[in-house]
Amino acid sequence: MDTAGGLNTERVPAAGRRALTVLYDLARPFIFTLDPETAHHVAFSNLDRAHALGLTRLLRPHVADDPVEVMGLTFPNPVGLAAGLDKNAEHIDALADFGFGFIEVGTVTPRPQPGNPAPRLFRLQPARALINRMGFNNEGLDRFVANVKASRSRGVVLGLNIGKNADTPIDKALDDYLIGLRRVYPLLLDRPGYVAVNISSPNTKNLRSLQGGAELKALLGGLRKARRELADRHGKRVPLAVKIAPDLDDADLPRIADALAAHGIDAVIATNTTITRDGVAGLPHAEETGGLSGAPLAARSTEVVRQLAQHLKGALPVIGVGGIMSGDDALAKIAAGAALVQLYTGIIYRGPALVGECRRAILRQRQRAAR
Repeated sequence: MDTAGGLNTERVPAAGRRALTVLYDLARPFIFTLDPETAHHVAFSNLDRAHALGLTRLLRPHVADDPVEVMGLTFPNPVGLAAGLDKNAEHIDALADFGFGFIEVGTVTPRPQPGNPAPRLFRLQPARALINRMGFNNEGLDRFVANVKASRSRGVVLGLNIGKNADTPIDKALDDYLIGLRRVYPLLLDRPGYVAVNISSPNTKNLRSLQGGAELKALLGGLRKARRELADRHGKRVPLAVKIAPDLDDADLPRIADALAAHGIDAVIATNTTITRDGVAGLPHAEETGGLSGAPLAARSTEVVRQLAQHLKGALPVIGVGGIMSGDDALAKIAAGAALVQLYTGIIYRGPALVGECRRAILRQRQRAAR
């Protein structure tokens, strides 16, 4: 046992760690017989039990650190978890044992809200995809802040993803984002992290209209002013990232990129889920409303990353997310210009082994490029 009372993983053979990832492959058929939301809760309940016993440390991949500087932060490695899997920031410590370089939690809204009626999450297994219309279901800022404060992991960069309540009029959306920013900002004074602004979920009415020209400038202007005041008050400038949709016209991408850069935003996250159904037509649940994620999103999200990176020319970094189901998919995002990548649906289908696979692929590519 180690000094914390858990299992000393340095004494556990590598084969034991590999065996735990195999267990996910064995468990997945059973998990997939459950309703997707039920499966989510069952999986996290068991993950938390395993963490309490020190077992999740066995999931840490055998990969050398691959630090990268982005947004003025040092990320231990460039592979992160996207927002949405841990909406209430309840599982940060257990998820950190997967080997992520950063974990983004949320989306959190100022007040608790139940989200959209169930059923609201659907698997499209032949396409390795999900459709969700969750609607920012979360327990609100009070619970979110308490959970972040209670987390102990300090070796992983933390992203705090904020949104607006469904019943807040769209012309008052900035008020909700400012409430969120002011509440979560102090959480990052003594730990590395950033605040992500979600204006791209398709499951909150009119939210994506905030990506429009005048609407985006007003939102960014308000956030910039509030962040400046918070930085002056606390003596630390916390980075801001904005998450955009994949369904924007190509002609809109330069406008959005320029607006983000002009307002001092530190990164753009590309992309959220899509309302298109390319690659899933005819499959069960394909006609459900909501955002599509997983393998069918990969090509479009990578193209958005490429266009943003080419236009920005390093003015601010791009975080690539959408359809990463393998190490090669992660490399495609990096090759397109992403500085960091995030996983979500791939974790559902592949389990924690995907984190190590992506880290190894990126590290090997960087080592080859350095020769």
